[in-house]
Amino acid sequence: MANRRAVVTGASSGIGEATVRALRATGWDVVGVARRAGRLEALDAEVGSASFAADLTNEADVQALAAHLADTGSVDALVHIAGGARGVDRVEDGSVADWRWMFEVNVVSAQLVTAALLPLLRRATVDGGHADAVFVTSTAAQTAYPGGGGYNAAKAGESMLVHALRMELNGEPIRVVEIAPGMVFTEEFTLNRLGGDQAAAEGVYDGVEAPLRAEDVADVIAYAMNAPGHVNLDLVTMRPVAQSAQHLLARGPLLPRPGR
Repeated sequence: MANRRAVVTGASSGIGEATVRALRATGWDVVGVARRAGRLEALDAEVGSASFAADLTNEADVQALAAHLADTGSVDALVHIAGGARGVDRVEDGSVADWRWMFEVNVVSAQLVTAALLPLLRRATVDGGHADAVFVTSTAAQTAYPGGGGYNAAKAGESMLVHALRMELNGEPIRVVEIAPGMVFTEEFTLNRLGGDQAAAEGVYDGVEAPLRAEDVADVIAYAMNAPGHVNLDLVTMRPVAQSAQHLLARGPLLPRPGR
């Protein structure tokens, strides 16, 4: 495993940062990618990863990333986590700018990075090995909810990209994995979605016992990548126990109920 290298996008915080840590802990070489170079450098110093600062909605940045990777070693796995949400408006009240941004960071970035790195993933399979393309989408791709239209649409678009890619790569030794988390507590995702309103962001998780953490999702990603090469986890949907469906969330302690 020491010679296998993964590229993790969105690596400066949240699930991306946790995934860099999880993969390093299981022996992977890791290149973390995000816009914030300072955060990436601090992570490199802590866990021994490498980094490349890039805006993955910018084609020139993505091509520069691909050239850097080609010059510095193999690419055995792409883990695309970069994305985000803006706003909780109804469809009729939504900001066109926010919707465009969500499509760019969730769908267009996935296409750009996949197209640029797929030749490197293929190169890693030449001598009988396998490669991985892992995408973190969301349960928002599976079930709509009021105020989520823009994010629902963007994540559903990314999910369809993943499904199409898996079929297009049929017959090649490249696993295509989709991880779709439900409620995950991270420092930035909901805060950014709500325009920096700290109180509103905290209210989303108020009373929810044990939402998922970034480390939970990272553990599943690492499991999928470390599974035997013939095993493909097409789609993993994961939620906290308190969230039994997209719209059904228990607030308050989870209590045992006597049997009938």
